[in-house]
This record gives sequence, structure tokens and C-alpha cells, in this order.
Amino acid sequence: MTKTTLLSKIEDRSALLGVIGMGYVGLPSAVAFAEAGFRVVGVDVDPAKVEALNRGESYVEDVPAAQLRPLVAQGLLRASTEYADLRTADAIMICVPTPLRKTKDPDVSYIISAADSIVTQGGGGRGKLIVLESTTYPGTTEELILPRLAENGAQAGRDFFLAFSPERIDPGRTDYTFRTTPKVIGGVTADCLAVALALYGAVVDQLAPVSSTATAEMVKLLENTFRAVNIGLVNEVALMCDKLGLNVWEVVEAAATKPYGFMKFTPGPGLGGHCIPIDPHYLSWKLKTVNYNARFIELAAEVNSHMPEYVVGKVTDALNTERKAVNGSHILILGVAYKPDISDVRESPALDVIHLLQERGATVSYHDPYVADLTHGGFDLRSEALTDATLRQADCVVVVTDHAGYDWKWIGGQAGLIVDSRNAFKGLDPSSLVARVVGL
Repeated sequence: MTKTTLLSKIEDRSALLGVIGMGYVGLPSAVAFAEAGFRVVGVDVDPAKVEALNRGESYVEDVPAAQLRPLVAQGLLRASTEYADLRTADAIMICVPTPLRKTKDPDVSYIISAADSIVTQGGGGRGKLIVLESTTYPGTTEELILPRLAENGAQAGRDFFLAFSPERIDPGRTDYTFRTTPKVIGGVTADCLAVALALYGAVVDQLAPVSSTATAEMVKLLENTFRAVNIGLVNEVALMCDKLGLNVWEVVEAAATKPYGFMKFTPGPGLGGHCIPIDPHYLSWKLKTVNYNARFIELAAEVNSHMPEYVVGKVTDALNTERKAVNGSHILILGVAYKPDISDVRESPALDVIHLLQERGATVSYHDPYVADLTHGGFDLRSEALTDATLRQADCVVVVTDHAGYDWKWIGGQAGLIVDSRNAFKGLDPSSLVARVVGL
């Protein structure tokens, strides 16, 4: 298919789109295009996900079943476990996971598998637009995907079109949607970029084209490295304030009154989620291949990874003032999701906090209105009912995730000792609380 034909099919919404990976990125993307009138087939290796989607049932919080069901009923969106269903697709988006190995090296096996499957089972890349959205190191698109599509003399920009457009989906966010979040796009050639811009222009209000796929890959890493480094900075400020006997929350709030030259970040028990704890390591790894040490990234990672241990130290110190040891104490964790008001526990600092407390002999339970079960490493827990009794019986309550639904005044009126890593009790009159609250 030529560029002109592909652009025409995109313009009149007759193009068939494929999305590989129907997780927190792929499913919202598929829904956005289906709502714009495109026919979309989503491919995922998990049969349970495929069956749920074809019933109109969503497992992603940002996609309500009421939004998904009509698209399935109208035939605009369907799911499959077979790459062969992509043979007639005009454009394919790759939205697969890119985790880190234990050595902090990138695991790009899912990207490679998706690209290989497109070539061997999905009809190849000829006449198609292929867009990688998975976060990865600069150079991935041209180093790993381009050679596979260019086999047998196929040429990018003529026989197929290849681009990279980093996902910017933030689970639980409502102020920016798929349509209103600007989309960065880089193409292997000018024609590749033009086709990708036409596709995303159908569902996104503002496009941000860049000069290459490597530039687009670097943009994503800069965005999340910026956050990781600044969170690392404010977490270290929390450690400094603790040594100096200062209230870090008061310091941050006062600094945030400056109308220019300062961006507010807040300390916490550590980093969590699908991007910020992981993505900077992709950049750090890549730079090691060119003999460069990404010092800011390494230092921020060191500070941020230490925060769960720091919180556990606060718990230990607080219990000591009550003449109690961590060993044998009952610790209740409030919130185990990596951020408020979602159910996602990927890389959540709560996991490390629980492990560290258990290693020290504590009996640990948790409550989270969004996470009914929590299995990780050596523990398998169920969310406790949050009652007067559970709060009073805990030797220490640790606030890890400050869900909006928590009644902090009630919690502080029942618990005896609280370690608050999120400043959840800000603004409450201490005299209205029974608990002694220890902050970062």
C-alpha cells in the first residue's frame, strides 16, 4: 500500500488498526481509535483478557465497561490471541511491557517478540504503519524493529512506515485525556512521520513531531527521569530536615509559594508505578554502552530506593518511644497502591515496607479500598476491614498511600500511633486526634 492510499484510508476511517498488548496503554488507545470510527483489533497473549474484552468487560480502571461495551457491540473493537488477525491491518501499534531485569538491564524481549510476530504471522510490515509506543532506550525502533521489517529489500517510507510515539497515559488521571494529552511522534523517514501524524491526528488534539524515532524515545525518558530526579531531591530534603529537626512539609509548602523558578514535588515512602522507577534505568543502561555514567539518575535511584527503609526506621523509632519492639508488633498499612485512588500496585513502595517489617518480625496487615488481595514475594495478604477495632488493635498504623476516601480525622481518633509518610493529617487539629502522629 502506498503512502497516498494509506493516508486516504486513515482520513476516511476505513483503515483497520491493530494494537498489540491490551493493558493499561493498549486498551485506552484501542478505545480512543474505535470511538473515532476506526475498526480495531487488539492482540494479547492472555486469553482471559481477550475473552473479557469480547464480552465488553474491562479490567482497566480508566476504561469503564459502559464505554467499552458499545464499541464491542458495534464491531468497532474486538480482541484476539492470534497475530494472524493483523494480516489485513493497515496500522499496528505495539504497546507491550518493557520491564527491567534484576540486573537493571532493559528487557526488550516483548518488543522483539511483537516485531517478529508481525513479520512471521501478521502479514509482515509491507503497506502498513508500525508504531512502537512501549518505553525503551534511544535507538530501539531503528536497531530492533527496522531491520526485521526491512528484510527482503523492503524500504521504510516506501514499502512500510515506521514510527515511535511514547505513551503518556497516567492511570487514574482525569484532567488530561487521551485526546487532550499532546502526542510526541518521531518517524524513521519524513513519509513515516507524515503517516503517523495523520493517524494520531484523528484522535489527539495536539501533535508534537520530532526529528527522529531516537529523539522521541529520549523525550519519554527525559519526562520520567525529570520526575525521578526531583522526587529523589525532595526525598533527600526530607532526610536532611529530619536531621535538622525541621518539618519537611512546611518547608516544601513555603517554597511552593514562589511563583517562578520552583516546581513542587513532595516526599514519600518511595517510587512506584509503571514508569518512574523503571524508565530512567533504560537511559542509564544505554549511556553505559557509550562509556558515560548517568550520575543524577544513579543518585536519585539510590535515594528513592532507600525511602521504604527510612519509613520502617520511623516505625521502629516510634514504637521504641512506646517501649515496644518491631518484632512481635502488629503493624497496619493504610494503602498499598502506588498512588492514590487506583488499584495498581506495580513497584509500589508498600511492597518493600511490608517485606522489611516482616523481616524484622512484625505481624503486618493492610487495608486498601482498591486492592482486595496482595501477593508479592513471600507474602499473600487480604485487605482487612477498616474498623474502630482494627485501628485500635494495631501497635502502629503506617500511611503509605493517601486514598481520598480515607477519613483521616476518624482514623486519628481511633489509632494510638501513626507513621504518616504522605502528610495525610495535614491541617487537622492535633487535639482532635487520639493518635500520636509521626511524619517524615
